[in-house]
Amino acid sequence: MTTTTTQTVPGATAPSPMGGKPAGGKLGRLSIVGYGAGDAANNLAFTTATMFLLVYYTDVAGIGAAAAGTLLLVVRIFDAFSDVFAGRIVDKTYSKRLGKFRPFLMFGSVPLLLLSAATFSIPQIGETGMLLYAYLTYAALGLAYSLVNIPYGSLAGAMTPVAGERAKLASARTIGAALVSAFLGVFIAPMIVPGADLQVMFTTMTLIFVVIGTALYLFTAFTAKERVKRDVQHVSMKQSFATLKGNKPLLLLCLSSFVFLTGMLAFSTVELYYLRDVLHALPLYAVLSIVQLVLTFGLAAVVPTIVRRLGKKRAYIGAGFISIAGGLIVFFAPDTAIPLALTGLVLSMVGILLVNMLVWALEADTVEYGEWKTGVRTEGITYALFSFTRKTGQAVGGALAAFALAVGGYTANATVQSASAEWGIRAAEGLIPALTAAIAIGIMIAYPLTDARHRQIVAEIAERRVVAGQPQAIDPALSTAGLRVTSPTVSTPPAAPGE
Repeated sequence: MTTTTTQTVPGATAPSPMGGKPAGGKLGRLSIVGYGAGDAANNLAFTTATMFLLVYYTDVAGIGAAAAGTLLLVVRIFDAFSDVFAGRIVDKTYSKRLGKFRPFLMFGSVPLLLLSAATFSIPQIGETGMLLYAYLTYAALGLAYSLVNIPYGSLAGAMTPVAGERAKLASARTIGAALVSAFLGVFIAPMIVPGADLQVMFTTMTLIFVVIGTALYLFTAFTAKERVKRDVQHVSMKQSFATLKGNKPLLLLCLSSFVFLTGMLAFSTVELYYLRDVLHALPLYAVLSIVQLVLTFGLAAVVPTIVRRLGKKRAYIGAGFISIAGGLIVFFAPDTAIPLALTGLVLSMVGILLVNMLVWALEADTVEYGEWKTGVRTEGITYALFSFTRKTGQAVGGALAAFALAVGGYTANATVQSASAEWGIRAAEGLIPALTAAIAIGIMIAYPLTDARHRQIVAEIAERRVVAGQPQAIDPALSTAGLRVTSPTVSTPPAAPGE
């Protein structure tokens, strides 16, 4: 491993034995693990809802599939606007002692996790009352999630400017999410069978998650330090949206991610239905969860190498083609050809995991692009816009899955579903993800921010800060001769108010 300078970034947190913070943009193992723990905590709320909320609404609360689909669409679009609101709050907030992002993890975790428990505890108060309760609790959960997840996602860009280290953080958060997903798949999903007392199970599970999730969020807050110097601590609305205007990489990434997430959420939402009602092999959910966990660790180990050899853009496109292959196999495989169907599911997982590992590093790159063009660094609103488009994709994907069940004539708690209901499940699990992955690839082909271009941009940003009298460590890989780029809009960043 190469050595780096020990120069401290002005405004960054001092080296900590807990954080294990080397200089020059390199991250200690504890910082990386701590960051991954944050997404494990996130997914105690998010993945639980993604995997089980639709089946909870239809099979436990007794809400119809069409009504549940409309609920998911409306509330998740509301969640997307909540992200923009949260992004503005993040960009206007700064604590000298705790930093910009970590206070949200410390103080927002308990309300978020308690609302998750409330969402899965619908009282029997009549059809209208139950539906109203579902809307209110899920909307409140989405707002609370935005106020924690936006700063968590923005934290990666504030921890290091180095692309390789950001890839490690992206892999770490994917591992954290996969561990939670595997637990839910192995221990919870096999319990969701007709006749089981699922209400008690969901309420107990989500209350336990309150304790576990709070501990994980605090672990992240105390180990994932903010180290990248920011020139603007209190960002105006005009400055926020100036960084978005003309940020072509961000806009294309948002659009591609929206489309891909539509298919991904359809896939994950009906996976349980596909295994239980089409293949009649619900125990395989636990097997696939373990396979997904193994794949996550394996892919996380090779993603930095893939990024170095192919670049993030080409790796993203390749992952999309893998998703297409998996989705088509899932859609066309006969219900008697279980090994073939499982092959399609595994290929779909590989494509989804790779995209999710790469997309967060790509988003962090667009922050520097916006700063390079305007001289203003706004992680919060940039991540909020990205999360906004992802959540709208999730809204559409979850709704499409529920509508596919409704169109097919899905019957809750039925031992055997009709042929048309099985077709609707197949379409949501295979055809929709394959089509959306193809569209996402087409959009990503036009994405202009290659890894080489990003290195040039980061190098110039670092040089600007030196010229402006704000010395900081420059990663040696970025400060080599010939990497200087002339910004099309500004030569030096404008001073922030009060500086």
